Amino acid sequence: MLDETEVLRYAYSFKLNSGITKTFEVLIENNSLQIINKKDIEYPEWTKLENFACSNCTLSKSENTYCPVAINLHEIIDFFSETPSFEIAEITIESNNRAYVKRTSVQSGVSGIIGLIMPSSGCPITKKLRPLVKFHLPFSTIEETEYRVFSMYLFSQLLLKRKGYEPDWDMNKLKTLYKEILTINQNIARKIADVEKKDTSINAVVVLNNFADSVSLSLDEDEVSEYELYFKNYFNDETI
Repeated sequence: MLDETEVLRYAYSFKLNSGITKTFEVLIENNSLQIINKKDIEYPEWTKLENFACSNCTLSKSENTYCPVAINLHEIIDFFSETPSFEIAEITIESNNRAYVKRTSVQSGVSGIIGLIMPSSGCPITKKLRPLVKFHLPFSTIEETEYRVFSMYLFSQLLLKRKGYEPDWDMNKLKTLYKEILTINQNIARKIADVEKKDTSINAVVVLNNFADSVSLSLDEDEVSEYELYFKNYFNDETI
């Protein structure tokens, strides 16, 4: 039996209109926030790093046979290969502490799994988003995602400052990170298009890309000022 203090468990269950129910379980080591991969699995040829690598990939092909993101996506892509992205399903998500249920498009649920897998898979670029895995929020809106990303990053800078490093309060490095993530998302969508008959997984990545694009746009145009409304009680607080 899994120890909840050591393993984060997310189970995404899809009940399709056909009556078929499929559950994808993602197990993540609590301290490293790295996916616990299943053992003794044969991965398809397309998941090899030489076939799936992004243009900005920093992994060595001589030391890594497979793309860590691809091997964790292949079961999802295979299952939804013939499912239209707009099909409505009852999606239930169970985590260690709570459950979520929503009747929505299949792509909405699949984008949640992919957003969970990408940072925790072992990709050296997306791993900086791992704190979001710890506090995963299914069915999150763009606004919720932006707030979580900005909060995570600024908290990381506070921790860096306390350790004697120079913090990036202007979030310039976050801008750079999200440009890298946009490149990754676009590559994954292209690669999935080669192996998927329908568009569920492709559009799920497009949803994630829209989220990443929104974060990048807010940072580039300094649109974070729109959040000032929620913090007005801080601005005139003489105790701060």
